[in-house]
Amino acid sequence: MDNKHNIRHSFEPDEHELPQKPAYPSGLDRRKFLKLFGGGLAVAFVLPDMFLFAGETLPPGSSVLPTNQVGAWIHIGEDGTVSVYTGKVEVGQNIRTSLSQIVAEELHVPITSIKMVMGDTDLVPYDAGTFGSRSTPQMGGQLRRAAATARLALIEMAAKTWNVDPKSLKVDEGIVVNTTTNNKIKFGELTKGQQLLLPISNEAPVTAAADWKVAGKTVPKVNGRSFLTGKHEYVSDMKVPGMLYGKILRAPSYGAKLIEADVSKAKAFPGVVVVHEGDFVGVAAPDIRTAGKALHAIKAKWDETTGQPSNSTIFDYLVKNGSGVGGGRNSGDPKGNIEEGLKTADHTHTKTYNISYIAHVPLEPRAALAQWAGGKLTVWTGTQRPFGVQQDLSEIFKLPKEKVRVIMPDTGSGYGGKHTGEAAIEAARLSQEAKKPVKVVWTREEEFTWAYFRPGGLIEVNSGVKNDGTITAWKFLNYNSGGAAINTQYKILNHHIAHIPSNTPLKQGSYRGLAATANVFARESHITDLARLVKMDQLDFRLKNADDARLTAVLETAAKAFGWKTSAKATGHGYGIACGLDKGGYVATCAEVVVNAHKEVKVIRVTQAFECGAIVNPLHLESQIMGSMVQGLGGALFEAINFAGGKILNSSLSAYRVPRFSDMPKMQIITIDRKDLPSAGAGEAAIIGIAPAIRNAILDASGVGLSTLPMLPNGVIS
Repeated sequence: MDNKHNIRHSFEPDEHELPQKPAYPSGLDRRKFLKLFGGGLAVAFVLPDMFLFAGETLPPGSSVLPTNQVGAWIHIGEDGTVSVYTGKVEVGQNIRTSLSQIVAEELHVPITSIKMVMGDTDLVPYDAGTFGSRSTPQMGGQLRRAAATARLALIEMAAKTWNVDPKSLKVDEGIVVNTTTNNKIKFGELTKGQQLLLPISNEAPVTAAADWKVAGKTVPKVNGRSFLTGKHEYVSDMKVPGMLYGKILRAPSYGAKLIEADVSKAKAFPGVVVVHEGDFVGVAAPDIRTAGKALHAIKAKWDETTGQPSNSTIFDYLVKNGSGVGGGRNSGDPKGNIEEGLKTADHTHTKTYNISYIAHVPLEPRAALAQWAGGKLTVWTGTQRPFGVQQDLSEIFKLPKEKVRVIMPDTGSGYGGKHTGEAAIEAARLSQEAKKPVKVVWTREEEFTWAYFRPGGLIEVNSGVKNDGTITAWKFLNYNSGGAAINTQYKILNHHIAHIPSNTPLKQGSYRGLAATANVFARESHITDLARLVKMDQLDFRLKNADDARLTAVLETAAKAFGWKTSAKATGHGYGIACGLDKGGYVATCAEVVVNAHKEVKVIRVTQAFECGAIVNPLHLESQIMGSMVQGLGGALFEAINFAGGKILNSSLSAYRVPRFSDMPKMQIITIDRKDLPSAGAGEAAIIGIAPAIRNAILDASGVGLSTLPMLPNGVIS
């Protein structure tokens, strides 16, 4: 049908990209395994009459192909196009490019021949989601092994074709070359566009990072032109014939219950469809303006919850509503004896750190386009978890999962804030009733109000230190924020570290770095306080107590580039330093601030050293780091959700402060390329150092140790 064709043209791979039939070398003895040189590993191609799983032949492009098969991840078309299938999605981190580099490196093909098929539940293998900085270390590793296996298999196929020793063949730019005769055959001629059905080998040799020719280099964003020219269509841009625009009735405050809704006037608008199912009330109209008018015409009565906390009372509330010491993420078992450690200390220090709720503020608010056809639901939506949204839709509409397809076009940022599929569910409900495609795009106010936030929290730290800088005691309790990066990276004989969950009055969830932003802020602020107590330099104190060589390396690198001990501080200026590790990334940050006579603070410059193993794309890694630093600057200085009575009070960009160009300090980024270590993800760890580094610089300049995020909501030290 026309509607389907229109959507497919924009968002689905062409038919030549999809796996077709199983590929196997002509004349292969079906009773034998293909011997892959280098260790004598045996890998078999499956013949047509063996192309059966659970008694059924798999359709082309199906995501149900067993994930231990190369064909589930990589398909080589007859024209040489290499289609790569992954459930990871692109939300601005440029994983489309770096994963393309990894496959191109191992398969020995030009990166221009790679086409990534991402986040389409009908076509790609199951994936839990794009979060936790897992794309590079986990998906990169999976695709690397699949590509390496495919490369060896293609060599073996060519060897069978020419009846030669595989060791006489090499692969270059998507071509198998006989080094003796100079005969050549293209990959596409070998596969004939059919599926590669052979198990992925964990023993297929992969290219060492030191020998990378495509990976490890700065290459342009593979589809960057489409973004620069505006050709790329986000879900919020999509249009299909007959499409309606949806609007949802929202409660006036959190916890409000719908008593009744008079939808008669809304139904009177020409072409308007109204859905009222329990607490869900929504409209769909031929244009967005009519949808807005119809929604406004609905008369609703609500029972609102009273006595909800506000941001002015939230920290006491979270402590009083704590639900006991939990084994939060990364919470460690107590070590030693805290009381004994405090007794033997020359100095003790107790402090409380407050962490405000903040919003993700993605460039593109939540959006979804839903369409029902032939009993199947298809939804295009911006989500970090396509299969999670598929599961939700399957349960809500009581459909088998194969009847629900979720497609995620590259979307306008997520920062951990798009794990859920609210807009997808809303669009699907309206579309089911309207029997037409329906698009729902949240307003900025809806995004601020009804999306979830980075959790607020309170962190209590009680510590002891000897005059020589030895930390003797460390008690660290996090109420509500979470357990990410909660463990100390310092040598401490006695410590007790725990995350204590609490009842939250606001919706909360994942955020870039999760609770690492909170835990590292509290820990690194406190560490600088201890250094001052024993009159030690902030850097020297950390180096004395650091318990990780990689952490020491980033500290020394950042300090040297910053001129920690070699540059002279002007009057009113202060230096601060902080470090941390999270999800395989190591970071050290130095900051310089100036505090004037009116206690106004200006961040002058920031230097950050970052190490995440072998670097796949240097320029794009630097962009990730800079993006993290800018986002971290907002949370450090002024970002906070204001709320009272169950209502968000600053639900617009005019009322919610995010970093501006005028806020930007001079930024220096140093990346450490450890080709001897596996590549780790870099989407989160780079954010954790900037807030404590700035805090410590303010302390150095003014003597005031701030302990609440954000630190300067009004631009001055209070």
